[in-house]
Amino acid sequence: MIAKSIAVILLLISLSLAWLWNEYNSVLSTPVVLEKPRVVEIKKGDSFQNISNRLLALDIAIKPLWFKAIAYHKQIANKLKAGEYELRKGLTMPEILAIFVAGKSRQYSITFPEGWNFKQMLAEIRKNSYIEHTVGAMDYQSIMAKLGDEHKYPEGLFFPDTYFFVKNTADIAILKTAYDKMKLILQNEWENKAKNIPLDTPYQALILASIVEKETGAPAERTQISGVFTRRLRKGMLLQTDPTVIYGMGDSYKGNIRYKDLRKPTAYNTYVIKGLPPTPIAMPGQQAIHAALHPEKGDSLYFVAKGNGEGTHVFSATLREHNNAVNKYQRKR
Repeated sequence: MIAKSIAVILLLISLSLAWLWNEYNSVLSTPVVLEKPRVVEIKKGDSFQNISNRLLALDIAIKPLWFKAIAYHKQIANKLKAGEYELRKGLTMPEILAIFVAGKSRQYSITFPEGWNFKQMLAEIRKNSYIEHTVGAMDYQSIMAKLGDEHKYPEGLFFPDTYFFVKNTADIAILKTAYDKMKLILQNEWENKAKNIPLDTPYQALILASIVEKETGAPAERTQISGVFTRRLRKGMLLQTDPTVIYGMGDSYKGNIRYKDLRKPTAYNTYVIKGLPPTPIAMPGQQAIHAALHPEKGDSLYFVAKGNGEGTHVFSATLREHNNAVNKYQRKR
């Protein structure tokens, strides 16, 4: 009798284990995101139970007991990374856990166009709700100190591009990425610069590149524009470039440069000061940096916008030719 009872118990145990094994293998391949993709956020410090509850609240059909069993069996229960995850339809519990362990967070993007200044860049960051804002009202010098840079002024030191990040990435981390990219590109371009250019440092190249960036919307003209400024620097001529004047005017610029603005001495008024301004005036792209370091040869010392909506210019070698071009294209005489 005892033998029969033991046999029955062993049979029941065997059947139970077989059922559990079959059930386990079944849940491994059963989709739990059933209707449409879901977005779930794992916060720092979340327990495994909190994560399970959040999935259930989003109508993701996990079986909590099995979900936990899979995680412990794979030894990953304490390896789930904080982040925001987009879970596509058809995912299984092991696939969801693998995504959490890999930290494949949902990506957001932010774009800083070529020619923007640092003030515009910060404004774009501050209005992005997916970024963690840490710099607050920090002054420019303090921001640069956090980036480990010796410059007190940040203008031009960040590369214009589209950057991807996960939710709650700190603003200083995004700035660091853009800063590091500009540093790398500028150094590479400087190492491959043309010979005998009147620039002594990569920073001077960055200043000139920012002026080239602001002076033309036509990429094919960048080396020509650079050539004009390079020749002016060699001859000791004033650069006389409006974008630097506008930058020096700051918030007082209302869309028009008056004669008195051209005569007012500021550190950026290249109608008054000789040589380059003290800092860049915008974020130059790689083409503008390359152009600043590879000026086109020629004899032109002046240029004037055609006003054709394409951002192109007429280049002149003499002041007389330039004045004629100004009369034709600007004054319509």
